[in-house]
Amino acid sequence: MTHADDEVSTPNRPTAPFPMSTRNLPRPEVRPLPEPPRKMWRIIGPGIVAAGVGLSSGEFILWPYIASQAGLVFLWGAVVGVVTQWFLNMEIERYTLATGETAITGFNRYWRHWGAVLVGLTYAANLWPGWTTSSATMLSYVFGGDPTVIAVCLLLLIGAILTLAPVVYTALERMLFVKVALIGGFFLLAVFLAIKASSWRELPDAVTHIGQFPSELGVAVLMGALAYAGAGGGQNLCQSNWIRDKGFGMGHYVPRLVSPVTGKKQEAAAPTDTTGYVFVPEGENLARWNRWWRFANIEQAITFGLTTVVTIVLASLLAHSTLFGTEGLANNVGFVEAEGEVLKAQVGSWFGVLFWLIGAFSLFSAATGIVDYTSRLAADVLKSTYLRDSRIPEGRLYFWLVWGLVVIGITILALGLDQPLVLLIVSACVAGMMMFVYSGLLLYLNRKALPTPLKVRGYRAAALVWGVGLFGVLSVLTVRQQIDLHF
Repeated sequence: MTHADDEVSTPNRPTAPFPMSTRNLPRPEVRPLPEPPRKMWRIIGPGIVAAGVGLSSGEFILWPYIASQAGLVFLWGAVVGVVTQWFLNMEIERYTLATGETAITGFNRYWRHWGAVLVGLTYAANLWPGWTTSSATMLSYVFGGDPTVIAVCLLLLIGAILTLAPVVYTALERMLFVKVALIGGFFLLAVFLAIKASSWRELPDAVTHIGQFPSELGVAVLMGALAYAGAGGGQNLCQSNWIRDKGFGMGHYVPRLVSPVTGKKQEAAAPTDTTGYVFVPEGENLARWNRWWRFANIEQAITFGLTTVVTIVLASLLAHSTLFGTEGLANNVGFVEAEGEVLKAQVGSWFGVLFWLIGAFSLFSAATGIVDYTSRLAADVLKSTYLRDSRIPEGRLYFWLVWGLVVIGITILALGLDQPLVLLIVSACVAGMMMFVYSGLLLYLNRKALPTPLKVRGYRAAALVWGVGLFGVLSVLTVRQQIDLHF
């Protein structure tokens, strides 16, 4: 994929410096934009991480559930949802490529507490260990045992993975590469063994019914599936952190997040006079920017966009082949149990068990990614905005935030608590509200804080306006649905 209209040419005269606000944070340091690697494929990864974390309950439960109830007529919505999130991810990446700062840090330059608000909403959405308990439940289908005990063990394993790996991003990336490969291998088998010819014949409905919503499922459910296909909520914002740890653009100058236990020993961090790095947008720097921007777009389009769309389509085809027309199905982990039983009967016991194991690993790795990005966003906000004068390394903040989430999850499970009504409502509403807010903030930030050759414009600015409208409508519909259901 190329984006010729987004490329910039070298101006004939020096361009004005970055017009970033310094009201709340110091002026960034000026350095040259690093040369992109000649073998760019070696730094592919952030898009896979985004896809790997995003491929969770939506891809294994929500979209297949829709296919089992309404057929394949709404698959067009997955494409719209993923493309919308691709534009969002690229605007998040644009700011970090140009400044080395996360998008949240950029928001904080204009109001000091934007980061605290967005991190608070992320915690509200992710505090309950739902993905971990779903993974544990799927494992119990195969091995038996108490799902609560299994979930506690999985939470402890998540904490160990994220805080004992020398470089956190590297460990997460490797896990999610394995996840995407396993899911790809499973669906390749499913194409030959389980997906029926009748389901393939229904696939054109995804194109011929563009713009139509199957009314029997409710607008809020369908809009939610459309908007959250792939990722959603705080995960998109963490794209800044992941590409920075991978060394994209000006993120090359920012130290990676390492374990305070097994990573390279961190000295007590001295207070810093900067939170980011910028370059003079002219000459060779602009030529390098064009190469970075092209690569970042292609990497994200293939590894996040294409991977997510193909997975949703194949998972929906599989559900259509096994459960279409079956009444009484629930939009929860019990749906996966029913699908696995049908696969055991149609293909063989081994295939149904494999389906559950792949699903359990998928949800476990998604839970790992969720704990990572929630803690990573919080650590970045604390260090860059509130604890800039502290000598506590960001890696140590991250360590305690990860284990804080693990302890909260274990406490919830140990007490046998059901999700409180208020938190259930918040979780259902918060992601759309977050995306509504930061779609607008990204439009403002990438117009206001970046120099003319780098700022968002044209159809990409229009995509952000579309995001504001889409997620605004979604938020209203979801809030209304929750009020109707619970009050």
